[in-house]
Amino acid sequence: MDLLEYQGKQLFARHGLAVSPGRAVATVDEALAAADEVGYPVVVKAQVLIGGRGKAGGVKLAADADEVREHAGNILGMDIRGHTVHTLWIEHASDIATEYYASVLLDRSAKQPLVMFSTEGGVEIEQIAKETPERLVRSHVDSLKGLDSEQALRIATEGGAEEDVRQGVADALVALYEVWDAEDATLAEINPLIVTPDRQVRALDAKVSLDGNALYRHPENQDLSDTANEDPIERRAKEQGVQYVKLDGDIGILGNGAGLVMSTLDVVARAGGSPANFLDAGGGSDAEKIKQAVDLILANDAVKAVLFNIFGGITRCDEVAKGLIAAFEEIRPSVPFVVRLDGTNDEAGRALLADAALPNVHPARTMNEAAEMVVALAAGREEAKA
Repeated sequence: MDLLEYQGKQLFARHGLAVSPGRAVATVDEALAAADEVGYPVVVKAQVLIGGRGKAGGVKLAADADEVREHAGNILGMDIRGHTVHTLWIEHASDIATEYYASVLLDRSAKQPLVMFSTEGGVEIEQIAKETPERLVRSHVDSLKGLDSEQALRIATEGGAEEDVRQGVADALVALYEVWDAEDATLAEINPLIVTPDRQVRALDAKVSLDGNALYRHPENQDLSDTANEDPIERRAKEQGVQYVKLDGDIGILGNGAGLVMSTLDVVARAGGSPANFLDAGGGSDAEKIKQAVDLILANDAVKAVLFNIFGGITRCDEVAKGLIAAFEEIRPSVPFVVRLDGTNDEAGRALLADAALPNVHPARTMNEAAEMVVALAAGREEAKA
């Protein structure tokens, strides 16, 4: 679960990491009141889960109430790369002497937490790694010990932090690691981590992703998701308990088991197609769940064809077939379906589909055959229907 900047800063402050005073608002009047409270000059910042806010005009400096009114009015409702701005963060403007970069994440290959630090702050980490890799320090942390002040100070020193702020940077790194660890985050990033003219170290931005599977341990974080900008299909799937992620393609995908669905996405991509979603129907899916899943897939207007790839274990292929038949009776899909059933009761499932003679449903025996067929159907190629 990705957090908005101001939500990430609230977590930072909870763990002792210095941030500038600010308030989240949803209207121009609230923005004016917030600016009076935090003190001019202020920065009016769009709160969306996407980068490039500044280039899009979503971050503006305001010296007085007239400028706050103008900027807040322009930014609220703005579309930034597909994300509509519903919330602003009104923050007291910071004087900046130096910009650094800091982050904590899990290095899956090393199976250890990884702290990264660079004096090249304010630019994308990919750019830092490509253009000045020697200025990016990477340091693994013993997860049983955590990041202590001694290791953090070594990271700050090796990374080239100025001598008089090295301890301040080290303290910020320790606090950032505490956020990552204590809040069950998958990423905690500050870009930039600034040094002010009076040599204070402060987080000017916050990028935090929390592990959604660990939210039961953090009831205080349950309401932090950006529901206003959440994809409506994903929100509906979440409410129904379905594992669904919307993607950018035009081929709807349904499978049972995350591993099988991921493999299906890869095979479809290798066949030249572009998946429109990840949808894991889960083990033991019955006809009602399958019908529900079809409805979710077809709620995406971009879908031109759908692939069902089922390997029956706990999930019975005849139940999948019944669900698809029920979906066709109620929803009446207008796009072609390719169905591959293998495993428990697969022959019964294929027999049910054959008897039902559903329009524009194409059986496939193997995953590769199914992928090639659905890609051709999505492209409208006639050979797919042979």
